[in-house]
Amino acid sequence: MNWLLPEYIADALPAEAARIERLRRALLDHFRLRGYEYVMPPMLQYLESLLTGTGQDLNLRTFKLVDQLSGRSLGVRADITPQAARIDAHLLNQTGVTRLCYCGTVLHTLPASVSAGREPLQMGAELYGYAGIEADLEVIRLLAGALAGIELPLARIDLGHVGIFRALAEAAGLPSEDEDHLLTLLQTKDRPGLAAACATLPAPWREALLLLPRLYGGVEVIDLARAALPPLPAIAAALDGLRHIFAAAPELPLSVDLSDLRGYHYHNGVVFAAYAAAYPAAIALGGRYDGAGRAFGRARPATGFSFDLREAARLVPAMPLAGAILAPAAGVDAGHKAELAARIAALRAEGEIVIEQLPHEAEGPLCDRKLIWVGDNWMIETKD
Repeated sequence: MNWLLPEYIADALPAEAARIERLRRALLDHFRLRGYEYVMPPMLQYLESLLTGTGQDLNLRTFKLVDQLSGRSLGVRADITPQAARIDAHLLNQTGVTRLCYCGTVLHTLPASVSAGREPLQMGAELYGYAGIEADLEVIRLLAGALAGIELPLARIDLGHVGIFRALAEAAGLPSEDEDHLLTLLQTKDRPGLAAACATLPAPWREALLLLPRLYGGVEVIDLARAALPPLPAIAAALDGLRHIFAAAPELPLSVDLSDLRGYHYHNGVVFAAYAAAYPAAIALGGRYDGAGRAFGRARPATGFSFDLREAARLVPAMPLAGAILAPAAGVDAGHKAELAARIAALRAEGEIVIEQLPHEAEGPLCDRKLIWVGDNWMIETKD
């Protein structure tokens, strides 16, 4: 059946498309008013530049093809964040802080989850050129404010820090393959599997790694972690950063999850996952990824977030589609046509939808009003 689409690919019909577009405009305005400049990277790039510094996970999610002009391998972007890092590092080349935002379609070889599609509409914001924890706090606040502004308030924002696991793995002398295995076990909070995998490690590192899946909850978790984890400088610095965010943003629904290490090979500092009520998966992900622009000529501090706008739009309260006004096609006196055209133009300038009826066109369901000539003026009549 030629009209069927590939699995996990879907059209956006008028009601959904209108909602997505309304939210896109509102969110981009939210970012713009806070100094985040809009960029539009291309859908295709040479594969090596598209995947630079992103890790194996993005490589597996990327559709690949051969460029008929150059013979080189191209990739269809699966994530816009590396493209934004390239723009900051190589094209803008600004000194100081750069703030960028974007919204565009990405394509995945496989859906990220059972409920996700393979063609997300990725929206995000990135801040480059500032290494301090204040930048992480800014982007977390930016995300929370943006989603609250479209009536999608967050139930919680889980904070983590990849530096904690990285410090433990380095101190324990874990080979890279063992490190990747432990990451998977921590992500799934598989405590029995984690215990078996850590059985041969020296006691202080084994006990610390086994503790990580239990270190989740409120701000008190930071104190528990400080008391229970080894006193490594990197761990102390990571916990200090998390505490700073809690202290500076008491208005946000913050929590801690020290075993949430998504994007471990990409991120290198604070990471966060934002959750909306009645939705099982994280609605937005973000964190620090310093040095992503190194391959493009400048290793800059970087932090940001992104989310699937199509998925977010499904969680936002539905708004009724705006009705339209029908302008008649026939029976208009020649002397009244100029007035009709002027009335249509004035209504459209006010934001009204006006459909000029074609000859013999039936009145469609979108029109809930129509223009009629009454006395010496074109008036709006509500349809029954």
